[in-house]
Amino acid sequence: MLIEKIEGKWIADFVEVFQLCRVQPGEVAAILSESQSRPVLAELAELALTQLGAKVFHVRIPSPRSTEAVPLRSTGTSLALENLQPVIQALSSSSFIVDCTVEGLLHSVERSALLASGARIMMISNEHPEILERVKPSLDVHRKAQIGGQMITDAKVMHVSSAAGTDLRVDLANVIGRGSAGIADTSGSFGYWPAGLCICYPSNGSVNGTVVLDRGDVNLTFKRYLESPVTLQIENDFVTAIEGNGLDAELTRSYYANWQEKDAYAVSHVGWGMAAAARWDSMVMYDKRDTNGTELRAFAGNFLISTGANPAAGRFTSCHFDYPMRNCTIRLDDLTVVKEGVLQGELA
Repeated sequence: MLIEKIEGKWIADFVEVFQLCRVQPGEVAAILSESQSRPVLAELAELALTQLGAKVFHVRIPSPRSTEAVPLRSTGTSLALENLQPVIQALSSSSFIVDCTVEGLLHSVERSALLASGARIMMISNEHPEILERVKPSLDVHRKAQIGGQMITDAKVMHVSSAAGTDLRVDLANVIGRGSAGIADTSGSFGYWPAGLCICYPSNGSVNGTVVLDRGDVNLTFKRYLESPVTLQIENDFVTAIEGNGLDAELTRSYYANWQEKDAYAVSHVGWGMAAAARWDSMVMYDKRDTNGTELRAFAGNFLISTGANPAAGRFTSCHFDYPMRNCTIRLDDLTVVKEGVLQGELA
């Protein structure tokens, strides 16, 4: 098990990342955490921001009581804020927010209000600092990811296929693509670390086809490499069948079944990984308590499909799955951006 303590090298890493986010001397910066947050992350953030001359304050709130019969993991949706207006006002008074909550503000309902105030939000994933050290934001990846995000915006259709049997089509009409390597450097921007993704939130009724999660693909909610195939049949955004005879399919069906609302089975976002520093095989080296799995969302050339909350479609649910998949081919109209798990063209 890794030890969590302040290391000088990790302070330097946080300073480097916050410099990419253009933190300035005298800038007011808030560090948001909760009682179950990893303390070392908030401490490293404070030390780094102080070195940069920022005016730092902490907002620490109790982690909320669980409202589900199953544990919630890797949702990207912190429930800790509970729309508490005094907390939101305090955070909105700063221009830079470091998000150290357990699940993060990525899909939280309060995110839009905080960004609307002009704040930049940098979400630090609930990882051991060693993982953050290896997979830092990169200006080169950030530039390429923004190119990929624009490609999604300009395209009409995304088609994903694989030798395992995936055949998925996503209608991209009026969909805005996003590309980021975790740098929150402009007013109202949101970054997260580790990162390196090109994604979009499809609009209602736009995702149809078959997704075959093959052996070696990843169920990040379970922090588990699949050992047997799981097939998801998707009709008009919603998973209508979860097929497979192995334990992986049984576990997936069982977990989804905790939710009665239809939105738990809906597609959240789709896209691909861009981070060369992120590794598909890294999760085998860490205890589950040491990693949130965010690195595996970003490894270069993966196809990432997620189910659950989709703000673009007006869907919010506490059920969330992220499935990074290997060896897929992704086409935007007639342009191949990923071929059998390898980035192509100017994205490579």
